[in-house]
Amino acid sequence: MKAVLKVRGISNISDVNKIRRAIAENEGVVACEISRQKEEISIVYDNHSVSLDSIAISIEDLGYTVI
Repeated sequence: MKAVLKVRGISNISDVNKIRRAIAENEGVVACEISRQKEEISIVYDNHSVSLDSIAISIEDLGYTVI
């Protein structure tokens, strides 16, 4: 599956790296691309291994807001 999440609070490369690590910890995530300018994350994942909700929660657990 492919999904795009809008995330508030991505302001620098440190934020990007923290979010990338959190997303990668979800088994089943194949790839992700993070755009600071658009505040968007494009994610490719195996929906049999992980849900989009689980990925969003891992981002929210860092203190970011997923819209």
